[in-house]
Amino acid sequence: MSILAVIFDMDGVLIDSEPVYLYHDWEQLRGRYPWVTPESLYPTVGMASQDYPRFMARLCRRDNDVAFAEELSQIGAACQVFYPDILRPQVRPLLARLRAMGLQIALASSSALANIRRVLTECELTEAFDVVVSGEAFTRSKPDPEIYQYTMAQLGRTPAECLIVEDSTYGVQAGAAAGGVVAALRDDRFPFDQSAARFHLEQLADIPQLLAELE
Repeated sequence: MSILAVIFDMDGVLIDSEPVYLYHDWEQLRGRYPWVTPESLYPTVGMASQDYPRFMARLCRRDNDVAFAEELSQIGAACQVFYPDILRPQVRPLLARLRAMGLQIALASSSALANIRRVLTECELTEAFDVVVSGEAFTRSKPDPEIYQYTMAQLGRTPAECLIVEDSTYGVQAGAAAGGVVAALRDDRFPFDQSAARFHLEQLADIPQLLAELE
């Protein structure tokens, strides 16, 4: 097996954002919806932006209408994150090493494109990726495989030539369904189902060794 491209998820893989978003939402919601707990928000980790409002409306026992959409928008806007603070420290040296190895590098995230661009700009990573894809471009994002199928096509690579680095249940399922070689980054803080991944990573720095073993 020869891997020629590495496709990264963003939230939970490049940036450790998922606990930040989850606990912010909980803090904002618990006064109005006291039955909402951090655990009840776990399914939102890695969830596509298209699915999030429907899930939250059910959880908060609200209609998924304009008023609730505005409430969610205000909650999101109140979450102030300086992304370099939560960028995983292994990301920069890893991306530099992958580039030196001659590999193509892509980003395929369920996040909105505006948020992806903000993360890459603040972290000074805008030039690090050959292809950047947002799940909002598709009718259904992860766990649907289309985002990864599209990213592979943009790279001009077959699934067998692509290592997909994911963490969440939805992302791992999407990568596997697209036929890519999925390596799941372990995170014991959330009850992810990573069983569809072919490999498991304790840290991002393990990727070069995995690639060497796959040659």
